Amino acid sequence: MRYAILMHYGEPADGELAEETITEARRQFDIYAKALEQAGVLVSADVLQPVLATTTVTRRDGELRVQDGPFAETKEVLAGIFLVDVADLDAAIGWAGTCPGAQWGTIEVRPVATAFLDGRWSN
Repeated sequence: MRYAILMHYGEPADGELAEETITEARRQFDIYAKALEQAGVLVSADVLQPVLATTTVTRRDGELRVQDGPFAETKEVLAGIFLVDVADLDAAIGWAGTCPGAQWGTIEVRPVATAFLDGRWSN
């Protein structure tokens, strides 16, 4: 079953984190991604651009609305996604518990309801 491991945490301001801290976080995520890959469960991994690069699209009453920035004002933002294919929720939680982002943010584990794979939708 496919699960999204969603990383939510506060975005630091420019210059707020020391370069050594950033380098260490990248190293930890590299180790984590390679562990997922070596276990054969990694489908994809994406780190998102800062929230300032966000564009929110809605359609209300037939009208397309596009706004800069995130729709909701929150302290924590969706920062990245690891998509894994594992046996069950317990396995997904196990991987989420080893995600480096759990040290400074919140990790959400959510089952994938449907996926578009190989040219078709599947459950």
